[in-house]
Amino acid sequence: VQLQASGGGLVQAGGSLRLSCAASGSIFSTSTAGWYRQAPGKQRDFVASITRYGNTYYAGSVKGRFTISRDNAKNTVYLQMDTLKPEDTAVYYCNIVPSGGLENYWGQGTQVTVSS
Repeated sequence: VQLQASGGGLVQAGGSLRLSCAASGSIFSTSTAGWYRQAPGKQRDFVASITRYGNTYYAGSVKGRFTISRDNAKNTVYLQMDTLKPEDTAVYYCNIVPSGGLENYWGQGTQVTVSS
C-alpha cells in the first residue's frame, strides 16, 4: 500500500488549504483513514480520522476548523483546513489502518506553513 499526500503550501493566517491523500491497492474502503502532523522539534500528533463507516474524530485544537472526508471510489482522504493559524504549521502525514488494526501505513508528508 502506498499513500501519496498533496495540497500543502504557504498560506496566511485565516486562510484555507485542502490536503489530499490517495492510496493504492484495494483496502482503502475498509480502512480507517487519518491525518497527523509534526511540527519542528515536536512529536507527531493526531489531527483527525474517519472510519470506514464515516464516523469522524478530531483533535481539540482543530475541531470546528478542519473537516476530514473520504471518497472511497477514488481511494482518497481529504483534510479541509479553514481559519488556519500559525500554530497549525507542520508537516502533515496521512495514515490508514486496515480493518483488524494489525497494520499501519503512512504517506510521505506534506508541508503546511501558516504565516502571521
